[in-house]
Amino acid sequence: MAIKTSSLAKGSTNAENNPPNRKDLIQALSTYAQPNHKKALVQVSNTFIPYISLWALMIYTVVQGFSVWITLVLSVAAAAFLVRLFVLFHDCCHGAFFPWRTGNRLFGYVAGILTFTPFEDWQRTHVIHHANSGDLDNRGDGDVWTLTVAEYLSASRPKRFAYRVFRNPLVLFSITPLVLFLIVHRFPSPGAKKRENFSVIFTNVAIAALIIVMSMTLGFQNYLLIQFPTILVAASIGTWLFYVQHQYEDVYWARNGDWDLTRSGLEGSSYYQMPAALQWLAGNIGLHHIHHVRANIPNYNLQRCYNEIPALQAVTPLTLRKSFQSLWLNLWDEDEQKLVSFRSIRRMPRKNAMHKQNMNT
Repeated sequence: MAIKTSSLAKGSTNAENNPPNRKDLIQALSTYAQPNHKKALVQVSNTFIPYISLWALMIYTVVQGFSVWITLVLSVAAAAFLVRLFVLFHDCCHGAFFPWRTGNRLFGYVAGILTFTPFEDWQRTHVIHHANSGDLDNRGDGDVWTLTVAEYLSASRPKRFAYRVFRNPLVLFSITPLVLFLIVHRFPSPGAKKRENFSVIFTNVAIAALIIVMSMTLGFQNYLLIQFPTILVAASIGTWLFYVQHQYEDVYWARNGDWDLTRSGLEGSSYYQMPAALQWLAGNIGLHHIHHVRANIPNYNLQRCYNEIPALQAVTPLTLRKSFQSLWLNLWDEDEQKLVSFRSIRRMPRKNAMHKQNMNT
């Protein structure tokens, strides 16, 4: 939903379907783009301490021969804090967590080791994601593979099959996260330069060292019993959060010539409304529409920003119930300007789609 410029002022509730003036919106949000080292350290403490404590408990359960189910239950809890740690890592990538660049970089590297994500390589691709989010002519960097209806209908049979397999929820939220975090992140992304390459190598060496030390201490199988379910659940949750941030029925997509950066933020990024406990664990990442308008607002300032800027409150929340419906929305319909399901296009003629696709290329 787009917002009237006048609604940026505190206390104003006016809104209409016109994009706000980006300069005014950025200025209104500048107050909140101020990192605070005390708040950052509190978050480091209330994330690391529970995560390390849960790891200690899991180690105790495997060493003492407790039921594997106890270890697995603890791994789910640990995964929740690993997701929270990734959100702090994400803030560091935007230079938004600590007031100092060095602090963000150092903590980003440490968090990157624990989340199996190279700091500076991921930082670069994520910046590209912010620059191109919602742009139909610039897909492929840091987004979920999304085809238009015309592209899908005009695609070859193998490509349509591959796309349907990829968009299957079981694949998208189990196999894909593992491939991404365990394999893809072990290699530099296309276009990576010296700094990004170093971050990949450093992270890989640190992860290998961690695996060796833990395996020598606990045994490789015991380490795997702890690490694998933790990273699987955390990666799956993280993939889900990223998915619902940009994959819902009335999300914003546009061709490059019509694409608007502000609309991409306010309409192409969701306000994922979660219960308080889940919002805390997810580090306010559900307030994603604010993040895509001004990425350097620390996560610990997002809720206050939302509460004090009525323009941001005009965005329709994506509820938990509504978010699960997005699982079956797989294609962007350029005519209807919304995501649609495979089922809804079963009777569409491929010939017309191929003609339309040729017009867009």
